[in-house]
Amino acid sequence: MTKFYTKTGDDGYTGLLGEGRVAKHDLRIEAVGNLDEATSFLGVARAGALSPHSAPLLLQIQRDLYHIMAEVAATPENAARFRVIDAQRVSWLEEQIQSLSGGLRLPEEFILPGDSQSGAAMAVARTVVRRAERQVANLLHSDQLENHELLRYLNRLSSLCFVLELLENRASGRDDPTLAKG
Repeated sequence: MTKFYTKTGDDGYTGLLGEGRVAKHDLRIEAVGNLDEATSFLGVARAGALSPHSAPLLLQIQRDLYHIMAEVAATPENAARFRVIDAQRVSWLEEQIQSLSGGLRLPEEFILPGDSQSGAAMAVARTVVRRAERQVANLLHSDQLENHELLRYLNRLSSLCFVLELLENRASGRDDPTLAKG
């Protein structure tokens, strides 16, 4: 019978990709956890996506986040081994944003999530991506990571999540988002 647990984390420490263990509250592990949470919320959005553009795009982004998690979880001497995200992947995200935002109207003020189920899922994913972005920035600024493209990717991803929220709202018949000021 397959075991679904190892008991190796029972002491409050976890392994990195490479030699060594760190506390489960280590900033690197917190960042990985938030990236994992973002991937999960993107999965919720993908499962309920109404726009034909959303689901395939979200699947590719989930795979990119898997690579980011691996690089963040790697020890500094092993990080390059797991590096997939580069300037080209950031450019790809920018192209997706440009392509999808063509027919969308940018709201002139803050909007409130909840105009559609899939749009709300995109809003939650965006906020979790922003949290992961802040943690990756902290790791970069404290010289625990060296690939600055990870930060650029997450920054663009949060923008894409906003575009996808608007796209999903439109696909559900809600062209005019609910404005925060009312």
